[in-house]
Amino acid sequence: MDVCEQKRDSLQICAAVAPSSKQSVVDLRKLNTEELRLIKPSDNTVNPFADMKIRDSSFLDEIDDRSNCAKCSKSRKYFCYTCYVPLPCIAERIPTLQLPFKIDIIKHPREIAGKSTAVHAAVLCPEDVTIYTHPALPDYSTHPNDVVLIFPEKGAVGVKELLRPLGPPSLKRPRPHLPFSKVVFIDCTWNQTRRIYCDERIRGLRCVELDQHETLFWRYQRGKPKTYLATIEAIYYFLVEVHNTTATMPYQGEYDDLLFFFKFMYEKIHSQYDPDCLRAYKDL
Repeated sequence: MDVCEQKRDSLQICAAVAPSSKQSVVDLRKLNTEELRLIKPSDNTVNPFADMKIRDSSFLDEIDDRSNCAKCSKSRKYFCYTCYVPLPCIAERIPTLQLPFKIDIIKHPREIAGKSTAVHAAVLCPEDVTIYTHPALPDYSTHPNDVVLIFPEKGAVGVKELLRPLGPPSLKRPRPHLPFSKVVFIDCTWNQTRRIYCDERIRGLRCVELDQHETLFWRYQRGKPKTYLATIEAIYYFLVEVHNTTATMPYQGEYDDLLFFFKFMYEKIHSQYDPDCLRAYKDL
């Protein structure tokens, strides 16, 4: 994924309007090279990942040139967002995770793969995460009780309610059998979700919502609350909530590396632009 392309296409910032001290929202794409150069980043950014156990990604900053994917030979920067594999130059240096259940991600056909955080999960969890592009998706009707959909639909339950029948964890039962074996996530802008959710192959699935977390995603979505998470954030928080609800031992950062690429790109953007003026982080 090309971070520069992401910034140009997705980010909006606040620019001071001379001669008053008021600020207005402007599109980065409307700024010329000199105006972009004069933008000063903030030195007072709070690091939301400070307490997480995420592997050091500073070596990614050393990669200046794009190289070819080992599978499709297309030019990429850090990983191939069509083959879902890391580039050979970093394959041995990035973390890989094993998850306690399988994850299917249903991608909207108009979602730009190079900007999707869902790809992070497929690259970091190659054995447990599969991405499908709608309308191509598995038939969940054969085992509907083994599948849950993460989607804030009316009637959706929280993770604790979903797992309540299991009872509290105990030393005799440290890791209870989960009431599902697969979790489905929808990957698209929130304005596009209805097309996928209304598919009868998905609509009948049990829905679970995550509403206690605020997004750190830099792609602004007009009119949506901050509890609407990026796909990789939703996967991460669901895993953490399941762990905290079912495990006898407190969470020790087992899934923090899921945010490996997300953290790197977040810090990359915040190092170049004032986060107080990024439109995605303003209360509109």
